[in-house]
Amino acid sequence: MARKKKDDNNSDSLKARLTDSNAKDMPAIDQPITDMLEINYMPYAMSVIVSRAIPEIDGFKPSHRKLLYTMYKMGLLGGNRTKSANVVGQTMKLNPHGDQAIYDTMVRLTRGNGSLLHPFVDSKGNFGKQYSRDMQCAAPRYTEVRLEKICEEIFKGIDKDAVDMVDNYDGTLKEPTLLPTTFPAVLVNANQGIAVGMASNICSFNLAEVCAATEAYMKDPNCDLLEVMPAPDFSGGGKILYSREQMKSIYDTGKGTFSVRAKYRVDKSNNLIEITEIPYSTSVEAIIDNIADLVKSGKAREIADIRDETDLDGLKITIDCKRGTDHEQLMTKLFRFTKLEDTFSCNFNILIDGSPKVMGVAKILDEWLKWRRVCVCRELAFNLGKMKKKLHLLNGLAEILLDIDKAIKIIRETELEADVVPNLMKGFSIDEEQAEYVAEIKLRNINKQYILNRIADRDKLKADIADTEDLLNSPRRINGLIVKTLREVAEKYGQPRRSELVGMEETETFVESAVIPDYRLHLMLTRHGYLKKHTMKSLQSAGELKTKDDDEIFMGFECENRSDLLIFTDKCNLYKTHVYDFTDTKPGELGHFLNSELEMEDGEKPMFMISTTDYKGILFIAFENGKAARFPIAAYETKQNRKKLVNAYFDGSKAIGFILLDETEDPDLIVTNSLDKAAVFKASLIPLKTTRTTQGVQLLVSKKGSVLKTLARLAEIEVQDPEYYRIRKVPAIGYYIKENSLEAKQVSFDDLK
Repeated sequence: MARKKKDDNNSDSLKARLTDSNAKDMPAIDQPITDMLEINYMPYAMSVIVSRAIPEIDGFKPSHRKLLYTMYKMGLLGGNRTKSANVVGQTMKLNPHGDQAIYDTMVRLTRGNGSLLHPFVDSKGNFGKQYSRDMQCAAPRYTEVRLEKICEEIFKGIDKDAVDMVDNYDGTLKEPTLLPTTFPAVLVNANQGIAVGMASNICSFNLAEVCAATEAYMKDPNCDLLEVMPAPDFSGGGKILYSREQMKSIYDTGKGTFSVRAKYRVDKSNNLIEITEIPYSTSVEAIIDNIADLVKSGKAREIADIRDETDLDGLKITIDCKRGTDHEQLMTKLFRFTKLEDTFSCNFNILIDGSPKVMGVAKILDEWLKWRRVCVCRELAFNLGKMKKKLHLLNGLAEILLDIDKAIKIIRETELEADVVPNLMKGFSIDEEQAEYVAEIKLRNINKQYILNRIADRDKLKADIADTEDLLNSPRRINGLIVKTLREVAEKYGQPRRSELVGMEETETFVESAVIPDYRLHLMLTRHGYLKKHTMKSLQSAGELKTKDDDEIFMGFECENRSDLLIFTDKCNLYKTHVYDFTDTKPGELGHFLNSELEMEDGEKPMFMISTTDYKGILFIAFENGKAARFPIAAYETKQNRKKLVNAYFDGSKAIGFILLDETEDPDLIVTNSLDKAAVFKASLIPLKTTRTTQGVQLLVSKKGSVLKTLARLAEIEVQDPEYYRIRKVPAIGYYIKENSLEAKQVSFDDLK
């Protein structure tokens, strides 16, 4: 209470300053950042999570739900289409957002856009395409919409108290908190949302398979859902590279990735390839850009031309091939290097009672069934109340049957209209509701036949009431009702699977080594960051190796053309590439400027490079602060084709030397520092770590601000009496260098050859 009072005082003080027209140079008000986050940022974050980005168990975000409910109240379920602008305007009564945001929401729900397996909005006009990045939809004044037939299953029971209704943002209208979907719509249509600190990405599944899986789960919660619902299904089709173990992990945890490939056909007579279906997560333009870049870089020389031939018949990307092209081999290459094969990352994050939860498929079905049972029970209770009320009124009407003349006489002899209902209540011992019902009967209907016909269904009504009460008290019968509805939905709206399942073992993958020539060569790196790649033959016949006047070659080694190349920089970054990505250079050429080739940061300089085919070996790094680290280069092996790794090594101090060691060797190394001290030691004296960012251990103690200056193999240095400098434990202080006792061996051009 004291803190709240203090906050109120601060707020009043701030208002007073802001409203004071004579206030000048107002000082800033100190406020703890924790309070600012709590007061301002946390409500925003919670609003985005709960009221915007994450779908709920009915399968909709608030923006979707408000839009569809508005269309339902406008009579667009089964009615004629209306202009999209009309729907957008009406939706703004529920959704306090701009018209363009609401229209964008509608576009994704339409049949014309093709984002959903089962669209909710029947559309007329141009709504763009899900598979196109650049194809824009028409303005809302030109397009027309109405609800699809499947929306009958979305709104069934909404007028029978199946879900809670709440006030809209200004309290003038009512809107549903959820929509009473009769099938698990949360799994049927793809849904993606990015909130604050979390996200949701739910793939779509085949409607018939989802209904069958729900029924199977109701019969046995431990059943194998993969048997009836083997994998997702996308509106854009494509081929899912299927792995049962991978899919089971996604079904169990709600997280994971799987790959989707494009579908294509080869026209050998015209020597071209036609791509007709692409992965859901990419676009035609992105694929064409990928392939164009591949052709420009010389990695797809088989392609003569590529064009987008998408028309009213659907998507089509045509690739013209050069004579003699192996089409299947080309496609495996394109799958490897372009978005023709893409991954879909699953994150089944759903709001349950206002709290976000990441759940597997079985858990989602369980939560949906819990919620659906409540909806069914509320609808049954609503019907039961209606039937009981009707029976109650008919019971009152039955009392009138005993003496119609008496009822007429009471009404005729009553002087005041307000006394009709009380007099009927006295005359027939009925309550006010029954008397009101009798009093409203038209004069022409006060006859024996009419009354007999009205009360003839009382026995059936009593039986229906008893049956409904039994249904409400029988979970087994409730489940049976849900299953019956699921079967009806599957039969009425089910569609054949669009995405084809292909076993991962059946797919051919691109093997770079099959098309890349392999040969021995020599790599050299200069101080200014130029990489020179020479074949052994050109190096043997070479004269002087050309470099800039102020540049020099500081390292070089032999390797294979198919090797991976790891380049370390002074900003603790690692750039991963392949030796074959660089063309052979002539001795008279400067070489490849790595800053441009690898898109390095401004001012970044290469310091060391490694070539490897198996990522075996040990990397030894010494730092200015006197520490040294030793860890396997396997730490840089990644499954993804990543070109840049940040934090490639310890960034707490400048690296002054790198040495690559074989896993079995333990050579003598030597370091020197700025105090003209040196130390000779075995590499194994520095313990082997596993992480690449390890800071290592202290090798030489830093005194008087001293720093390490050099690191080298002892064999590369002319040292008189090396045992004088040997240390056998760390940290050490080192030994002062004797005059002229250390001298670097000169590396000649012949040594490089």
